[in-house]
Amino acid sequence: MRLIATVPLILIPIEFDGYHVMVQGAINHKPANLLIDTGASRSVFDQDGIRHYLQSAEFEDNERLSTGLGTNTMPTMVTTIGSISIGDFEVRNYQAILIDLVHVHQSYQELDLPKIDGVIGGDILLKHKAVINYKNKTLKLYDYKR
Repeated sequence: MRLIATVPLILIPIEFDGYHVMVQGAINHKPANLLIDTGASRSVFDQDGIRHYLQSAEFEDNERLSTGLGTNTMPTMVTTIGSISIGDFEVRNYQAILIDLVHVHQSYQELDLPKIDGVIGGDILLKHKAVINYKNKTLKLYDYKR
């Protein structure tokens, strides 16, 4: 296993409710705020906000409903994102799940927190053996062997 990237974590205090963990990354080489969610099974992106990052957006309806992020079930779409990067770590041609993150944006706006462009979930974190170090405020991502 080879270390690909060590990136700084941003710990965002939530009023009386702990912290959210964020990293600065890029979607198709444009800066993006990415929330790290170890409880999310998949990485997801906002179906409206993603348009800023894609040259020509082709979305397909996803037959499976998604659960989580404070809702029971929600319709999802799928698209391919050419590049998602965090420091020296990069995923290419990622089959992304797109959901409506309006409720997340509203909550963050009410708390005067930064906008979320995507949520990095367990699919990427597990595959790349992510290590979150709260003391040093770092995220480490590793190369994986199939």
